[in-house]
Amino acid sequence: MRISIDRDVCIGAGQCALTAPGMFTQDDDGFSELLPGHEEGAAAPMAKEAARVCPVQAITVA
Repeated sequence: MRISIDRDVCIGAGQCALTAPGMFTQDDDGFSELLPGHEEGAAAPMAKEAARVCPVQAITVA
């Protein structure tokens, strides 16, 4: 599985970082980003939950 964040859509709500803090963080501007090593979705259930709770659906897990 591949995880991606559409930074043009992200509003920095931080729900992904709250849901899966070992996988997501927020950059200096408050926008979501994946922590290194998680691009391929090693923790797919948490990635799917983070995508589900994103208020603007900026996270894709495919």
